Amino acid sequence: MSNRQMHSPDLPKKSQPNSAGNGSRKNTLKVKNEHSEPSDEEEFDGTVQADFAFFDPKPDDFHGVKTLLQTYLDDIEWDLSGFVDLVLEQTTVGTVVKIEDDEDNGIFALATALNLGRYKDHKCFMEVKEFLLKVSQEKDVIDDLRSLLGKEAESVGLLVSQRVMNLPPQLLPPLYDALFDEVSWATEDEPTEELRNFFHFKFYIIVSKVYKHKNAHQKKGMSASDEEIIYIKPEDEIFHELSSWSFEFSLHTQQLATHELRDYRQMGLVMAVKADKIPAFRQQLKSFVEGS
Repeated sequence: MSNRQMHSPDLPKKSQPNSAGNGSRKNTLKVKNEHSEPSDEEEFDGTVQADFAFFDPKPDDFHGVKTLLQTYLDDIEWDLSGFVDLVLEQTTVGTVVKIEDDEDNGIFALATALNLGRYKDHKCFMEVKEFLLKVSQEKDVIDDLRSLLGKEAESVGLLVSQRVMNLPPQLLPPLYDALFDEVSWATEDEPTEELRNFFHFKFYIIVSKVYKHKNAHQKKGMSASDEEIIYIKPEDEIFHELSSWSFEFSLHTQQLATHELRDYRQMGLVMAVKADKIPAFRQQLKSFVEGS
């Protein structure tokens, strides 16, 4: 699935649901690879034709989503299965990306936002909170973090976005558009006021990973062309620039680095982004993908 050749797609928007959770949005947004199949005389060049489709999460997606989130909280043992169950139960807000008509039902990307206050008594969310407080070593953000995880939790969304690394970047703007459109729709379409209020987010907390140069703090040993931080997911650079505060933390699990990344170490990155920054994020992400 590496090296897919994607062409600029004409992407229809997910249609707004008639009522919360009715599933009418499934299979309405796809990216088509218009690269033609090689003939018998042509040599296969590594590109694969695939139609990616956006779906509401459902119970059958459990194992695929769990695989994507396997190292979400580094290497700690926590109630990941319970966390995945909550992701899949929230069908009004959240999207999984699959290859259309794929018999394996593989999950290539996930994007959702879960209210910290709504799920505060669930074991998995208590463990997420404990993890974030433990890895936060920045004295100037710890109070803000405690506030968002505590007294302000009812208005904070945990933005969870995981995917395979070679997912075509053209999918990113419609994936995030779908997420934030659904958040907006949920504030109007959920059946009770309590449920509608769960999506009136003022802040998002994002847990991600980056590569940081091993000599970033000293600046010595870095050439002029070396970047201090290399973002694994391009949208994280935009989130980082728009964030109110952020902090990095060391990871116990390290991915095998390529030769180009031999001087870098993978780090965890936690960011807090105000909800009113999301329109700017969406526009900058779209501009980035169109220009790449």
